[in-house]
Amino acid sequence: MRRYVIKRIAQAVGVLWAAYTVSFLVLDYLPGDPVSAMAGAGADSGQVDPAQLAALRHQYGFDKPVPVQYAEALGRAVRGDFGDSVSTGRPVTSSLGDALPQTLQLTGAALLLAVLLGGGVALLATYTTRRWLRQLLLSLPPLGVSVPTFWLGLLLVEVFSFRARLFPAFGNDGLRGLVLPAVTLAIPTGALVAQVLAKSLLTALDQAYVETARAKGAGRVRIHLRHALRNASLPALTVVGLLAGQLIAGSVVVETVFSRDGLGRVTAAAVAAQDIPLVQGVVVFGALIFVSANLIVDLVYPVLDPRIVVHSRRKVSPA
Repeated sequence: MRRYVIKRIAQAVGVLWAAYTVSFLVLDYLPGDPVSAMAGAGADSGQVDPAQLAALRHQYGFDKPVPVQYAEALGRAVRGDFGDSVSTGRPVTSSLGDALPQTLQLTGAALLLAVLLGGGVALLATYTTRRWLRQLLLSLPPLGVSVPTFWLGLLLVEVFSFRARLFPAFGNDGLRGLVLPAVTLAIPTGALVAQVLAKSLLTALDQAYVETARAKGAGRVRIHLRHALRNASLPALTVVGLLAGQLIAGSVVVETVFSRDGLGRVTAAAVAAQDIPLVQGVVVFGALIFVSANLIVDLVYPVLDPRIVVHSRRKVSPA
């Protein structure tokens, strides 16, 4: 078990390093000059005093060779320092820290709703004996996946805010203001969970161990929840781990549609201002959420199926 945990942690660190490196190189080679933009000259640095531009480039380290910039920036990032925002002058960690609570609140609520909705649809679809109801429930996940997030958000605002006046359309207005954005994020995410879990449950219910449980007199509820669900939940857990990181990316669209303060709006403003340190901080933070969620899933796997650790040990053992 210790070797399994160490291996997964090492993989998580490797993914974070790769995300930082790729984002650094991509942002470095993008066209445009963030220092000129900060100085108010846009892409034309000739409108600003060259000495002022040179001083700003020196202040932010943009006058150094790219390998030196990378080495110094990586060293600071390991200590949790991503530099200062080019557009605001504030530390990147402070800007992210101010926006983080609202985004985590939104993504956490959306993930919880997605698991409950997706899991509920999958369980009901595979448990019911009514064919028409099963077909109806199994047709919902493909529909949920195909709906664009921005269109769904605008539709919910139109119906539940402008017409029914049940929830506010914009802003961070407590729990009521969280409902529509969370549902907007949760529907496509829950649809993916429902697709994977329903397919896994249908496969598990056809296995020999389920027939053995039936022969021993186990009831349908016990077979469904205790025997089939435990084995079928592994693929769904993998999907949840992957979607946890995607929810951060989805919050950019949702927070823009609902005019919510959070990482999404910070990211949009940073991209518009060519704020390289802030954009890179958002990218690395998104990667951190992604690898953390997947690391938690990897550590839960052995609890649900101890054979995973045994299989991992056999793969690394000498022949």
